[in-house]
Amino acid sequence: MTAVIREIWFLSRDRAALVWLLIAVIAAGCSVTFGLGEIASQRATIERLETADQAEQTYMAQAHRDWGSAGYYTFHLTYDPPSDFAFAALGQRDASPWKHRIRMLALEGQIYETDAANPDFALTGRFDYAFVVAILSPLFLILLLHDLKARERAAGRFELLEASGSGLWRVRAGLRVGTLGMALVLPLLMAGIISGSRAGPLLFGSAAVLIHLLFWWGVIAWINQRGWTATVNLTTLFGAWLVLAVLAPAGIKLAVDTAITVPDGGDIILTQREAVNDAWDLPVSATMEPFLERHPDWADYATIEGAFEWKWYYAFQQVGDQTAEDLSLAYRAGRDRRDRVSSILSWLTPPAKLERVFQSLANTDVEATREYEDRVRAFHADLRAYYYPNLFMDLPFTDETLSERPGYSATPQTE
Repeated sequence: MTAVIREIWFLSRDRAALVWLLIAVIAAGCSVTFGLGEIASQRATIERLETADQAEQTYMAQAHRDWGSAGYYTFHLTYDPPSDFAFAALGQRDASPWKHRIRMLALEGQIYETDAANPDFALTGRFDYAFVVAILSPLFLILLLHDLKARERAAGRFELLEASGSGLWRVRAGLRVGTLGMALVLPLLMAGIISGSRAGPLLFGSAAVLIHLLFWWGVIAWINQRGWTATVNLTTLFGAWLVLAVLAPAGIKLAVDTAITVPDGGDIILTQREAVNDAWDLPVSATMEPFLERHPDWADYATIEGAFEWKWYYAFQQVGDQTAEDLSLAYRAGRDRRDRVSSILSWLTPPAKLERVFQSLANTDVEATREYEDRVRAFHADLRAYYYPNLFMDLPFTDETLSERPGYSATPQTE
């Protein structure tokens, strides 16, 4: 106990260490503050869009009194609400869409559109809490521990301290690691309480931070045992950080993206829209035959007599999706395979693994994005199942029938 108190006193007089600990607290505090603000902004956007969507649908229901026009002009808001822990790792919410306004038109031309405000963050990394603990915390720890023994050697006190027992170094280093851990974890816990996050993600995330620091403590201790000068230690550790935190993750991403090819979302949109545009100039049979292969139930109602009929229009919207289907399936399969391989390879670089852990806890990873996309696809399928009988059987347009139109249900993400 006396040794601990003595080391606390020494640490309190080490101005450089106190400065780095203060910077760590500020960085962690700023990151969770920014995250809380971003999530609050997204929730406010969703609330505002929900209100506008309800008003617009009410107006459209009065303005368009036939099934074809109602399906064409009515937008339906879909969105992926952020979890209460999303403030810690915004993840894919910067790179992938988390809200859409869907119409009863071809879906492939809508689902890959995005209005993400900061797509460049997908490359550089957003300054969120996951970034601070995965990328910056090793630097703080290196600066706190790199000269732990070298400084005493330079001052001529190393042999004397060694004679007092090797446990002194563990106490001194452990105190700095623990203090840095508190500086990083406390802002996370405070932000979690503010956001109403459940205990599970907070405790698991805190444990992940501490394990990450222990890993880097091991790396630093191994370097410190070489007996090198503080400058050599610092240079070597910076090199290790550069490899593990920057070069290795970038190399893994480049290798995975090169090895696993994925169609571009823009190509899927273009393919679908070209199919829809071409349908205007093709014989009706070129649309109805492939449509009825998927929807044989409407074969008895598929006769097109006029120059334009809404059921023909929505049929070639469906065929547009069918034309782009192979590309879309390849895109989804390739994206999922990239994510699986990246998850395995991330074990080679702890900073990348830690970021993936936080994104999983926050429901902002690739899997969460895929689940949102699946909900949008399921909702669009419900819309088609609702509109097709009314269109093909030419049923009367009534408010009672319109009230049965399906609505989007956003399954809240739980931690």
